[in-house]
Amino acid sequence: MKQLAILLLFFSISGCSPRSSKTTSSYHDNSGRTDIESGGVRMIPIHTPKGDFKVWTKRTGNNPTIKVLLLHGGPGITHEYFEACDSYFPGAEIEYYYYDQLESHYSEKPNDTSLWNIPHFVEEVEQVRVALGLDSTNFYLYGNSWGGILGIEYALKHQKNLKGLVVANMVASIPHYNKYANEVLAPQLPLEVLKEIREIEANKDYLNPRYGKLLREHYYTAHILRKPLDEWPDGVNRAFEHINYPLYLAIQGPSEFGIVGDAMLQGWDRSRDLSNIKVPTLVIGAKYDTMDPDYMEWMSTQLPKGQYLYCANGSHLAMYDDQQVFFDGLIRFLKEVDNI
Repeated sequence: MKQLAILLLFFSISGCSPRSSKTTSSYHDNSGRTDIESGGVRMIPIHTPKGDFKVWTKRTGNNPTIKVLLLHGGPGITHEYFEACDSYFPGAEIEYYYYDQLESHYSEKPNDTSLWNIPHFVEEVEQVRVALGLDSTNFYLYGNSWGGILGIEYALKHQKNLKGLVVANMVASIPHYNKYANEVLAPQLPLEVLKEIREIEANKDYLNPRYGKLLREHYYTAHILRKPLDEWPDGVNRAFEHINYPLYLAIQGPSEFGIVGDAMLQGWDRSRDLSNIKVPTLVIGAKYDTMDPDYMEWMSTQLPKGQYLYCANGSHLAMYDDQQVFFDGLIRFLKEVDNI
């Protein structure tokens, strides 16, 4: 008690306050914010050639120099599977934004296939950035899976607005993604399971309940999130339940097991363009991911200011099955760039 009293007296005399109290107060200070009533939620207008629509965003915290916009996967999944961030970012005083892309669950759904393409979604990210007031002094773009594709594409067009980029669990080449799925991961499945999956795909019977069951039980629990299905976090389950499947099918294809058929991403490859991304970039790979971790490490060497974070126990959602390594490395990168 005596030592505590002396410590408090010191802070009183010096005019200082313990750092944790000061920064915590600042982090949760909503002064001047226009989103207080909604708990940080803003529906942001997006202008498109087919009209104006609104997308859903939600802010947590305040940090003038570290603001992270989270790009979810799919496309057509939701921000909900990022909810693990709530357990790590506030303690690190990182300001972050959940965001459902157009056509995803919490945003408007024009159901206009002419907007289902990379250029539209890149422009959408830029409009969201402007509306949120993010710029090169504070703007970090984090993309997981399909969000990683958007992050790469955004950086190649608008990197002047970025402070840092994170590409999590996404390679820069769909041909390599397919090769890895077919030549490395597929042979790990039981032969009868792989045969049945391929037969269903050949018949384009993607809504067959058997197709989803086989993938979830044999592929997704091995390479998407390495936990029994009944232990998957609620946010992950809700994200899958809320998927806009027609959008997902058109761009990604029927599943996470490579790109099948004539999905829009077929052939996408930015491997040779990575050297043009000059901002600090963290690439996150995982041993059991649907994406080749060795290729992701190679990606980091092609980026002029690239770093690589390897999650030895993780899969496509390493934020859950190798959580501590994932968030420790991610937060360390954000802080390092902030101190440059």
